[in-house]
Amino acid sequence: MEQAGKESREKDSRKLSSLLQQNVDYIYYRLNAPGDLMTKEIELGPSRFKLVLMNLDGMIDKTLVHEYLMKPIVDYAASPSALLVKNGNEWIKKLKDEVLPLEEVHSIHDMYDALQVILCGDTLVMLEGTGHGLAIGSKGWLRRPIQEPQTESLIRGPKDGFTEDIRTNSSLVRRRIKDPSLRLDSYYLGSRTKKEVMVAYMEGIVNPKLVEEVKRRLLTIDVDDVEGSGFIEQWIADSFISPFPQIMDTERPDKFAGSLMQGKVGLLVDGTPFQLVMPITIAAAFNSPEDYYQHWLIASLIRNLRFISLFVATFLPGFYIALAEYHHGMIPSNIAFSIASAREGVPFPVFIEALLMEITLEILREAGVRLPKPIGQTIGIVGGLVIGEAAVSAGIVSPVMVIVVAVTAIASFTLPSYTFGIVTRILRFVIMIAASVMGLFGVVLVFLIIFIHLVNLKSFGVPYLTPISPMLPGDWRDLILRSPVTYLRKRPRMLQTEDKDKMPPKRK
Repeated sequence: MEQAGKESREKDSRKLSSLLQQNVDYIYYRLNAPGDLMTKEIELGPSRFKLVLMNLDGMIDKTLVHEYLMKPIVDYAASPSALLVKNGNEWIKKLKDEVLPLEEVHSIHDMYDALQVILCGDTLVMLEGTGHGLAIGSKGWLRRPIQEPQTESLIRGPKDGFTEDIRTNSSLVRRRIKDPSLRLDSYYLGSRTKKEVMVAYMEGIVNPKLVEEVKRRLLTIDVDDVEGSGFIEQWIADSFISPFPQIMDTERPDKFAGSLMQGKVGLLVDGTPFQLVMPITIAAAFNSPEDYYQHWLIASLIRNLRFISLFVATFLPGFYIALAEYHHGMIPSNIAFSIASAREGVPFPVFIEALLMEITLEILREAGVRLPKPIGQTIGIVGGLVIGEAAVSAGIVSPVMVIVVAVTAIASFTLPSYTFGIVTRILRFVIMIAASVMGLFGVVLVFLIIFIHLVNLKSFGVPYLTPISPMLPGDWRDLILRSPVTYLRKRPRMLQTEDKDKMPPKRK
């Protein structure tokens, strides 16, 4: 248990008192008498036992509380059957077992649990003369409707995306996986915020050691507040130094469910539409759910285009700097003369020219993200055109450099993973610096360093370059090329799943 969580539990470890008013007063004291704390007192039967309902305004479903909680209690208290109930403990048992037509009704006995019931959006019911109460599930705050994912749009495929509500998200997963083996194990992280996180996996498919490792890392989180899925991703990743993502984030329920069926583990985090899937490999950089909704030839072509785009977005400016500054003889004469004439009058070296354009592009990209969407799109497009044209007209940069930077930016947008796109932006500047200092030798040197790093990088025990290194030829069917669906009979060997077959074996 977290230290702060221990302190909070110890402070409220007292048992519920049989004196109702004493319990109410303590709750008001601990919460500092907030204006949104609602208290309703009801008298039960001829013995006039006092019952109190406590909850927070704005966090409950008022219709549920009025129609399925208060009304049944009042109606039963006015009925002849109430005459047979002799004391508070009998009232508690009667309400729990017979009167309340609700599924989420649990007994509680200490003040810590009573406070958590109220703070989580449920209703606390306490009765005079008893040492325990009832926790009634009544959460009902406003939720954002299900919409199309903002960062992973598809042409052909489902248009629903995760929201900030974990119950909505779990239902989206269950709609796609109607199997009793689906497991959604709940944990509450953050000693003060108690953010709910569900560990999702397919029992009988996933490697049990992977599930145990994910849960072990989750339980090491020892902070007051788990701010979101990005915080969890950074905490449980294998290497915090590597810029490469070792856990996939997604807004798409179909992508999440598909990963579970492969034998991976997912995390549903309350309060964010970005959910997590692990482990991942380098293939996550250019694989998309849309690949499985298209014909295999089309999907394979698009994957190859993404692979080429990944290379272009990372290395093109560095190659241009190396060739233009150090290796003129490798450029065909006509192109070399064209580049030289275009750069005539440019006052900066090629590296400074590229650096200025790339930094300007990054500023425009960030401005477009932070501004309101209609204005942001205008700034990104118009700003890029105007600044590029003005820079060429003023002789600050050459037209060829504008083309190189524009092609690089467009190529980076073809990657399905936004996180991998950010990594290419970081590596691009490193390669540009190496190219300006050592030419193509510097570019090759940085490439080798990146490759060595990727060979040693792991995601929850799975090598990052799998199935290339270590070589697993059986998994190549769904790597650069997407084989026909009838050939995708096996789950990835790298995951070491319990059930290795997605389809029945072929009959001989």
